[in-house]
Amino acid sequence: MSVFFDNRQQEKDIDSHFEKQLERVINIALELEGVIVPVEVSISFVSNEEIQELNREYRNKNTPTDVLSFPLVEREDLDNMVQAQEEILLGDIIISISKALEQAEEYGHSFSRELSYLTVHGIYHLLGYDHMTQEEKKAMREKEEAVMEALQINR
Repeated sequence: MSVFFDNRQQEKDIDSHFEKQLERVINIALELEGVIVPVEVSISFVSNEEIQELNREYRNKNTPTDVLSFPLVEREDLDNMVQAQEEILLGDIIISISKALEQAEEYGHSFSRELSYLTVHGIYHLLGYDHMTQEEKKAMREKEEAVMEALQINR
């Protein structure tokens, strides 16, 4: 698995410690989901202004959000690629560092925990999960919490 990081914000330094943590988050999520093909994921760290622009353009919502995900492969197709020799481009995760800092303070936990949670939330969107209904939200939340528990990243 490859994770490519793109830091396009100035508010918080995202060092190799954070990058390694997020790679672990993704690895655990993929492992728990039974994804055995090699994948490539891109994570971009952006400002509130940039994520608002993306949210407006792609979701028709003119407000900043914490995380956006752009899958490049359907989950069913991914599951059928068991013989893949090269990495499959799974998709892109865009995280607002401003929102992550704000939410960490609001929820009373560390920035590292919030960044990890937003990454696991994003990876589950890339894997085809959503939270449009209460049932979907519950299922996705249980999966997210399982990853956080496996990493011993608690609230």
